[in-house]
Amino acid sequence: MKKYFQNLFLFFTFITSLSFDSSFKQKWQPLFDGKTLKGWHILPGGNWKVENGVIVGTSERSDERHGLLVSDKIYKDFELSVQYLAVKGNSGLYFRAEEVGGAYGVKGFQAEIDPFHDAGGLYETSGRDWVVKPDSNEVKKWYKPGEWNTMTVSAKGRSIVVHVNGYKTAELQNDPGRTEGHIALQLHGGQDMLVSFRNIKIKIY
Repeated sequence: MKKYFQNLFLFFTFITSLSFDSSFKQKWQPLFDGKTLKGWHILPGGNWKVENGVIVGTSERSDERHGLLVSDKIYKDFELSVQYLAVKGNSGLYFRAEEVGGAYGVKGFQAEIDPFHDAGGLYETSGRDWVVKPDSNEVKKWYKPGEWNTMTVSAKGRSIVVHVNGYKTAELQNDPGRTEGHIALQLHGGQDMLVSFRNIKIKIY
């Protein structure tokens, strides 16, 4: 009888741990601690630093390389949320990206970040180029120039959805591209760049 209760206790402990683990994965987890770049690494090109709780990326037009801040971890199915302030130059939020070196640093999807055009579109670097390019008149509905904007990317299996400030800006179903990889913040090569990021968090599925 004693062994029976011991086994029963172990069984419920196991079930509880599974439930806790599943619940933990589906809660928002910060990817930026607000103080350091812990959990990220820098690929050559541009400059990244933390100022007043914000990640600030800068680069000069003379640098042809894409400056990238890349997550140490690889992610598969998730929902990702980022607040960004685009001041100068073309940037992007990479996801499911593969590190390849060279001038581009990575290949894969980026949700477009730009101070003037295409915010929330989907571009595949070293792949299909534009996959979803939003109409400029539509961009005016969701993008706030000169202000902090919130971008979310949901990537589950082969379904991808991008939102900017609550507006759906891009959606793909049964996409044939990569299903896992790094997250990265981009400074576009050959441009004067100034872009900031904060409140970066992820919900893992």
